Amino acid sequence: MSTIALHVNRRAVELSAEPRTSLADFVRDKLDLTGTHLGCEHGVCGACTVLLDGVPARSCITYAAACEGADVTTIEGLDEDEVTTELRAAFTREHALQCGYCTPGMLVSARDLVLRLPDADERRIRVGLSGNLCRCTGYVGIVRAVQSVIEARRARNVAPLADGGRTVLGPAGSGRAESGRYDPQPAHTVAAPASESVARGTIPDFTPATVLDQRFTLPHAPAKVFAMFDDIAGIAACLPGVSLRSPPRPERVEGSIRVKLGPIAAAFEGAARVERDPATLSGRIVGIGTDPRSRSATQGEIRYRLLPLDGGAATAVELSIGYTLTGMLAQVGRPGLVRDLAKRLVADFAANLDRRMSGLTPESATQAELSFWSIASDVLRARLARIFGNRSGAG
Repeated sequence: MSTIALHVNRRAVELSAEPRTSLADFVRDKLDLTGTHLGCEHGVCGACTVLLDGVPARSCITYAAACEGADVTTIEGLDEDEVTTELRAAFTREHALQCGYCTPGMLVSARDLVLRLPDADERRIRVGLSGNLCRCTGYVGIVRAVQSVIEARRARNVAPLADGGRTVLGPAGSGRAESGRYDPQPAHTVAAPASESVARGTIPDFTPATVLDQRFTLPHAPAKVFAMFDDIAGIAACLPGVSLRSPPRPERVEGSIRVKLGPIAAAFEGAARVERDPATLSGRIVGIGTDPRSRSATQGEIRYRLLPLDGGAATAVELSIGYTLTGMLAQVGRPGLVRDLAKRLVADFAANLDRRMSGLTPESATQAELSFWSIASDVLRARLARIFGNRSGAG
């Protein structure tokens, strides 16, 4: 056994391992970073691709001991990365993944292409991804996803970086010597972990991977509802599992939300900023949070607009809910179930909001955590009722 010291996802690591231990086995078995997948274990399929001093490398054929002093970034370390966030949304939009086994390595390689290529040249993208094999998709959606991100970034005048921002010549990992540690910050591509971003006060904009539209009505005038939305503490009291850590300000709201998914319990700590437009009775809430226990991170955006009903006696609240969830908790979400859960949660929020505006105590005020399984059971019962109702009606 030998002691190996390196940096993994911006964290100093010093652990013992056999000299023959691969970097892939090291991050999976020693650090529980199982987003790095093992496929062929011969450096052919690309599922194990990670960043070694900022350069994509095959971790299954790289000895961990050979990475002494290097900086390693796995797919988990790119949770808050600007380019990877855009790629995740594009992969979802273009149906660029099915089983998902190749996806972590594919994203790492695609990110390198987005940084380097001057334009969305299909041939160069296919050549650049030729070292990442996918048995499911036929690559068409993957290529389209990468093209769309390159096109969008170039349209925003984000210029390509020469050699992907690399400053050291040589093989992957050679940048760990006197040239200094690999730091992606100058390239403005990898953000600090969400908890660090929150501590610094940075709540970034982002492109949501999933967007859900919801609508509900309240028997109160739009002006009264808009004023209520300015009561951040009151709104938080209407949301199950939400608690504030300090007096809220529009530019910064710090708090947490407790979520329980069966045996998985998570407590997302984070912050948000609130934007309001009185002229259009609309607003936007942007937040970011992390749960260290499940190694999950989330970014969320809620856009709302208030419309008068019944001559101004009532209000229609239109919501656009966008979010990106990464880590363990992202594996339990399915689009259909998430839509049903969102519908139920919005209904509960609307009911609590109505009660509070009517001078009553919201029913969720004493609820310590948000239990998705209790809500999911109600959703499942409703679905079964619809199915059997349709069958009995057909008979």
